[in-house]
Amino acid sequence: VVQIVLWYLDSGCSKHMTGDRSQLVNFTHKFLGMVKFRNDHEAKIMGYGDYQIRNVTISQVYYVEGLGHNLFYVGQFYDSDLEVAFRQHTCFIFTLDRVDLLTGSRKNNLYTLSLEDMITSSPICLLSKASKTKSWLWHRRLSHLNFGAINYLARQ
Repeated sequence: VVQIVLWYLDSGCSKHMTGDRSQLVNFTHKFLGMVKFRNDHEAKIMGYGDYQIRNVTISQVYYVEGLGHNLFYVGQFYDSDLEVAFRQHTCFIFTLDRVDLLTGSRKNNLYTLSLEDMITSSPICLLSKASKTKSWLWHRRLSHLNFGAINYLARQ
């Protein structure tokens, strides 16, 4: 079974969002309000979790009932100390140290990221919070272990 995971980069949504509840792990079921789309339709935000596909984890993704697309919120990358750069036909998401994490393409005036393509080409890790040099150093030394697990190990 081939699973194509397509995400759109969006500057207008409030958080990363998906309509596919089955892909969220560590899910917290909680009504968080409503979202209103450009066509004036509304949908319920029914919780949040981590979106996981193979070795990629995207933290704090809202589950929006009925949403037909996956949306990456550009501002949430900036809040996580990541940078986003747009070019004519390509977009890049990278760390403040200029380490490339994700690359997308522009088609029909939409920037999209295909996680399936990136997963097969190289392992990546996308984090919700972590910017300190030592955190990244330990993240790399521990085979790209997530920061929650690193913090847990540090407390032991």
